[in-house]
Amino acid sequence: MSLPLEGLSAIVTGAGRGLGRAEALELARLGAAVVVNDYGQPGRDGSGAASAAPAEEVAAEIRATGGRAVAHLGDIADFETARALVDLAVAEFGKLDVLVNNAGILRDRMVFSMSEEEWDSVIRVHLKGHFNTTHFAAVHWRGRAKAGETGVYGRIVNTSSEAFLAGSAGQPNYAAAKGGIVGLTTSTALALARYGVTANAICPRARTRMTEDVFAGFAEPTAEGDLDPLSPEHVAPLVGYLASPAAAGVNGQLLVVHGGMVAIVDRPRVAAKFDTAKEAFTYEELDGLLTPHYASRPAGETFAASEVLGLKKG
Repeated sequence: MSLPLEGLSAIVTGAGRGLGRAEALELARLGAAVVVNDYGQPGRDGSGAASAAPAEEVAAEIRATGGRAVAHLGDIADFETARALVDLAVAEFGKLDVLVNNAGILRDRMVFSMSEEEWDSVIRVHLKGHFNTTHFAAVHWRGRAKAGETGVYGRIVNTSSEAFLAGSAGQPNYAAAKGGIVGLTTSTALALARYGVTANAICPRARTRMTEDVFAGFAEPTAEGDLDPLSPEHVAPLVGYLASPAAAGVNGQLLVVHGGMVAIVDRPRVAAKFDTAKEAFTYEELDGLLTPHYASRPAGETFAASEVLGLKKG
């Protein structure tokens, strides 16, 4: 019996640790040949010297179990590095079939304290990084289709976050980047569907090097050997599914995933609608309509992180 991803090749960015590592291992387990990309910097803020070791270790782990994998050291926020990454997949495995964008950094600060560099660096790695690899993968797939190849296969899985859905007070740069990734995903899904390519985004909840302080104090395994409810291994199977032929009908979607749960996020809906009684609204009419509407809702109607995440401390 063949594996779901047998004969396919994949790129996973930021795959040296955490979520990316779990995703790369899962794709390999399902039969894909994998390019393991990571810049290897030790700091979650992107600080420290680049190192090939994290990507090399994951690639070696895949090969040790009989899989095919190569490591790639590179900053995917650099346009030419992203080109080289896609070129490597094609050179090593003959083509690219799956792109999983996961690489990212954190530079958290309140909006009134954030520097321009802290804003730019996070937008660059997350949003520009997703665009760069998506661009060159799309060029690859479109080129094959234009050359007359039938049955072109392409899957993109992007990494967003609930920080964009519900807000995150100390992460205006991160929340903005993750919201932009959803917009990039839906646009890409529409543009590439004609070529046999799907694009979807996930909002994963996982305890990793990047989120260890975010989830400090939240529920951990109660017995030795139990899987952490926030383990990246809860996320990886969904990535494997979205990369597979079985997900051919899933396109332009946003899914939240963690601890044995997958939630499909619907597109925004109109909560209320008001029409002017005259030709155009006046300030007074809007005051009479909107002020009572918002006054009837809970003050601010914001959500605590624990409510959004569905997690409990302790």
